[in-house]
Amino acid sequence: MFDAIAFAGGGNRCYWQGGFWDAAREDLGLAPRLVVGASAGAWQAAYSLLGLIGEVRPTVISACGPHLANFDWRRRSGSPTWFPVAGLYRELVTRTLRGDALARINALTDFRIALARPPRWLPAQAAPWLGLAAYQIEKRLFAPVHPRFGRALGFEPEFVPARTMRTTAELIDALMATATVPPIMPILRIGGRIALDGGLVDNVPVEPLAEIERAGGRTLVLLTRRYDALPEVPGRLYVEPSEPIPVHQFDITDPEGIRAAFALGQRDGAAFAKAQRVSASGARRSATDPGA
Repeated sequence: MFDAIAFAGGGNRCYWQGGFWDAAREDLGLAPRLVVGASAGAWQAAYSLLGLIGEVRPTVISACGPHLANFDWRRRSGSPTWFPVAGLYRELVTRTLRGDALARINALTDFRIALARPPRWLPAQAAPWLGLAAYQIEKRLFAPVHPRFGRALGFEPEFVPARTMRTTAELIDALMATATVPPIMPILRIGGRIALDGGLVDNVPVEPLAEIERAGGRTLVLLTRRYDALPEVPGRLYVEPSEPIPVHQFDITDPEGIRAAFALGQRDGAAFAKAQRVSASGARRSATDPGA
């Protein structure tokens, strides 16, 4: 039904996408030939393609709780930053994507991970902070679906194909890099260059979809927040949550918020699948009976 699917970023809100995919995949026969993910959306895409929500959902919910702290200045958690979510996130991704996970994903689709490359004119340590500031300012002032400030400053998108990777460890590093938001996540290098959160260029990674759309294919974009208005692009369908997702991006103290994100995604995914089936059925009837 959809030739390509993009997973937007959004931290913990992205678990809505996992629930959505779980509810809609079988009913709609989701088997896109291209999947693109930015930030935590890339993680959702990876485990969703492998059908691992039954493992990920209880694992991430049980790993969070009010006994934890979102900020640990003593780094007692062993996290590489003062934010324990960094260590917990890598542990979750590594624990889930083991063995031949890369080979299995590559057998299913062309999976691409959106990275942001900083401007060459900026000092390496300054670039992440400038990019993050630009992203936050634009989001609060204009709340666009597709931001422009990062690109205007010289940040460049790069969509790394999983099929160019040799090991699952490389896939994990790329998934961590696309979620690099300093100071919360440590800065990584991919291909010898600093790689930052793909959302610093565009949190909704649709650029690779254009070729499929020009060829007449249908694409689906899974957002993680509600917007005042959605772009209208031929062949492309944007889907947003039916209500605000009740969880903060990097909060590891709120398992119920993550549980609610999954549950809302499952409800929305089921409703979307039903609406798509009804729409397809109506189109078939109209084709066979033009007067209907």
